[in-house]
Amino acid sequence: MNKQDITAVVVLVALLLGWFFFQSQQTQKQAKLRAEQAAANTNLVEQVTLPQDTVITAPAPQPPVETAAVAEVPDVPRADEIRVALINDSLQLTLSSHGGVIQSSTLPEYHSLPDKMSDPVAFDYGTLPVLAWSDIPNLAKDAAYLLTDNTETSATFVTTNLTRNLLVTRVYTLESDYALTVRDTLQNISDSPVVIPTNRVSLGNVTRGSSKNDMLGIDALASGQTKVAHLQNNLVKLIGGSTGGLGCKGASAATRDIASETLTQSSAWVALKSRFFAHFYTFTQPGASLTITSEAKVDGVAVPQRVSASIAFAPALLEPGQVYTRDAKLYIGPKRLSVIKTLGPNTDQIMEFGFFAWFCKLLVPVLNFFYSLIPNYGVAIILLTFLVRILFWPLTHKTAESSRKMAAIQPKVKELQAKFKDNPQKLQQETWALYRAEKVNPLASCLPMLIQLPVFFALFTVLRSAVELRYAPFLWVADLSEPENLFPGLLPLPINILPIFMAATMALQSYLTPSMGDPAQQKMMMWMMPAMMLFICYGFPSALALYWTASQIAAIIQLAWQRRRAARENAANNPPPPDSPDQSNTRQMRRRLERT
Repeated sequence: MNKQDITAVVVLVALLLGWFFFQSQQTQKQAKLRAEQAAANTNLVEQVTLPQDTVITAPAPQPPVETAAVAEVPDVPRADEIRVALINDSLQLTLSSHGGVIQSSTLPEYHSLPDKMSDPVAFDYGTLPVLAWSDIPNLAKDAAYLLTDNTETSATFVTTNLTRNLLVTRVYTLESDYALTVRDTLQNISDSPVVIPTNRVSLGNVTRGSSKNDMLGIDALASGQTKVAHLQNNLVKLIGGSTGGLGCKGASAATRDIASETLTQSSAWVALKSRFFAHFYTFTQPGASLTITSEAKVDGVAVPQRVSASIAFAPALLEPGQVYTRDAKLYIGPKRLSVIKTLGPNTDQIMEFGFFAWFCKLLVPVLNFFYSLIPNYGVAIILLTFLVRILFWPLTHKTAESSRKMAAIQPKVKELQAKFKDNPQKLQQETWALYRAEKVNPLASCLPMLIQLPVFFALFTVLRSAVELRYAPFLWVADLSEPENLFPGLLPLPINILPIFMAATMALQSYLTPSMGDPAQQKMMMWMMPAMMLFICYGFPSALALYWTASQIAAIIQLAWQRRRAARENAANNPPPPDSPDQSNTRQMRRRLERT
């Protein structure tokens, strides 16, 4: 997670900790009262050097290519641009004969708008095409190439440089699951050695979408390392933004339209990404350095609107007839965990699941499993929420039992307090001795809250960035990855119903949790916490509000069940007096107890 997400989560967790603590205190007070009155119950994530056999010397099994073998390569005149399409079910590419580059890409399985009849998601790389090759001797970045072979899923481009001492070949092969392989070959076809200096390949660019929740980033894994570098903060700083404080990721105004930074580290792989999609690159030789570029508007907030990158490769010396070959693997597609994690070492870190990545990796398959049963992600979120609640039910039940025991021994605790009021150390020793004798853990009420924190962090991260939720509808919600934004333009503030439901269920849970404390304090907490959560979460994706509302409803159901169970046990342990004229008093007593 980036710092903005972490800050939001910390604020939410702090509020939830306060809320849970308050609820726990109220539950214990209720348990204490019942114990005194009727002894009843209460509840609760190599370095590779440039191969000499392909760069400095020819591979042993393959003798150097003679210059006569390529003497028949025709001149490549500067001709009009020819564009070629490579197409399969998951990815469509438009290639240009000027530079032999990728000019645009399309993902036919993903729509650009919630309407399923809308155009598919497309990336137009404009003046920063993918795999534009620069700094090759006497070869322009947009040099004209000949298309020598072309099928539906492959294309071969060939050209020579101006001095006719290099034969340049680029072969594209489109594969399944949004993948593409590219082989670049430079062959010295002269009688003299040719020096290929440090050469650079463009990785294209990614543009920020219209959603305020969209975010851009560049990730890189240095050769020989295991921890991925997330360069979002670098991108913000490049345009003059601040990366600290509550308004991180651009609280200040941008001071530069465009700025670049070169990182002098070899890269095993590089990824440019938006909120839901990624462009991933890996090469047979690691890059010698990585240059990242961030763009924004000077008069706007310092949030990158477009990011781009290029990777530089070490120089090489080619003797006559020798060949320089470099293979690249590309992925242009969704940030779907099941595919992303297969791309290379530690590529699952592109998802930025954070500290609780291990739990996020469990939640995503479970969410997709529920979707396979009932193909609606709103229903899948509700089922996932109830599953989590069911898994934690034994823990919360045990906490309720502990709270009941704590309430039952309160008279003994008071006796110790009165007896050792002048000896705090002795009082502490005797109190803990009493807890051990009665097999009571005073910290048990905090355990469910602490154990559920990983769940909250993981669900917050997954539900905010899961591509599965992009344009996923649920009832009146058109897109679970965004706020509802009902009646935009008609009212000063768009209407989001789910956050209101969330706040209402929080207030209802507080109301159903009896308090024997200060009524004014109880009333203030009952309204203050839901109001604060409503304010913080109002602009969050609908999936988060749906999850929290479903979780609160589950908590209310559990609370109601425990209240009924406590009432029945109390009635069984406290039968009506013998002279009771009928059983109506028992029923009335049960109702009174249920309201307490």
